[in-house]
Parts: sequence; C-alpha cells; structure tokens
Amino acid sequence: MPNREDGQREAIEFVVVLFIGDIVGEPGRRSITQNIHRVSEQYHVDIVVGNAENVAGGFGLTADLANDLFDLGFSALTTGNHVWDKKEMVEYIRKDPRILRPANYPDGTPGQGSFVIERPNGRKIGLIQVMGRAFMPALDCPFRVVKREVEKLQSETPCIIVDMHAETTAEKMAMGYFLDGQVTAVVGTHTHVQTADEQILPKGTAYLTDIGMTGPVNSVIGMKKELVIDKFLTQMPRRFEVASGPAVLGATVIEFDSATGKATGIQRVREIA
Repeated sequence: MPNREDGQREAIEFVVVLFIGDIVGEPGRRSITQNIHRVSEQYHVDIVVGNAENVAGGFGLTADLANDLFDLGFSALTTGNHVWDKKEMVEYIRKDPRILRPANYPDGTPGQGSFVIERPNGRKIGLIQVMGRAFMPALDCPFRVVKREVEKLQSETPCIIVDMHAETTAEKMAMGYFLDGQVTAVVGTHTHVQTADEQILPKGTAYLTDIGMTGPVNSVIGMKKELVIDKFLTQMPRRFEVASGPAVLGATVIEFDSATGKATGIQRVREIA
C-alpha cells in the first residue's frame, strides 16, 4: 500500500476497506476471531466486509452466524450461489439489508444486491454483488445488472466496491475492465483460491480476480480432501464436510480517495493461524 505523509492524509481522506474472502465453516470463523483486530490495526482499516455464503458448515449462512460476524466488526456481508442453502435466510435476508445476495437474481427474489455503508463522518461506501454465469446458475446478465446498480449508487457516493462471484477468471477480468473508472474496486469471490494479480486498472479501479478463502489450510477449497479425492476417483455422490486444523485468512486491503472514489492501493492478505 502507498505510504502517506501525515499532511497528505489530512488534505485527502483515504479510506481503507478490508474485504475478507469466502469464509468456510468453523475454521474460517476461528481465523477471523483470531486475526481481524490485529490485521485491521496493521492496515489501518476503516471498514470490514466479507463473503459469508459458506459460513454455516461450508454451505450457507444463518442469522446467528451473521450476527456473530457483525459483532466482530463487519459492516456488510456478501453471499453467492449458496445463499439459500439454509432455509431461514429466505426470510432473514428480507429483514437485514447488510446481507447481500447477487443483484442479478430475478425480480421478486428476496433480499437485495447492493447496500450503502455509512461511516460515522457521513461518508458513504456502496457495495454491490453480482454473480457470473459461466458454469454457474442461469441468472440475469451480470454486466447489464451491475451497470444499473452502479448508476443507482453513484447518486449517493463515488465509492463503490463490486464483489463478482464467479467461476472463471475471464468473466471476472471482463467485469473489471467493464467497470474500470466507474467504481472503486472489482474483486472476485467463489473459487476459494487467491490469485496474484492485484492491480489498479488504467482508469483507477482496483482489481483482484479472487480474494481467496478464509478457512482450513489442509483441504480442497475448505472441504476434507479425502472426500473430494474419492469423489473424483469414483464419480459417486459424496457429502462434503469442512476440514479441520490450521486456518488461513484470505483477504484484500483496498485504499481509496473518499472524495473521488479512485483507488490508490490494493494488497493481498494471507495469514495462517
């Protein structure tokens, strides 16, 4: 991240967002509990958000676990294709706008795909989630939908972060360039594998193809590796379970100018506890 002189920080208000990647089960929650305050202090974080679609046993989210994350300091949570895995979320997501589901679900789907976080000083940060369509459920076009959501939020703030929940790197990269200069950052979730391509695109948008996973290290994207390997070997149905052991915190830190919404820095975070 750029080093700022005190005078420069006074002249321009830089905001730092910590975006935590797909949180998987108890190991992911444990990693956050152990690391979030230290990492927030280290990077001078102002806002914490994260992807929570795998929090409840690797599949879905519950109201109690969502509230636990909010108590730890999260301002908003994104989800993805596992958002409906726990039945209670169908009603709960209507009540709490801080929990997003992809905006490109059809009209009439419970919940919403964007949210505005208001800081104590009155400054606002928009958060949008859309889901890709390559090797994913068939939803509305994420590119057309995100354009609509961006235009809606731009009436309130120039600072907008987009979570592109998608399988393929190409679709995520296309979204980054599609929104370059229109939003503060485009970051990817879903694959649970952190990529090494953090950058600021030519028109000022921070980009990272995938933030990575917050969950068990010795696993296959968070699941017990022997179950996943057996599934590949036999092609027989297997009920996957979250692995145990040491956990990793996968995240990214995004810094931007609160007046313009332009990104000034982006950095990967990978902490093993």
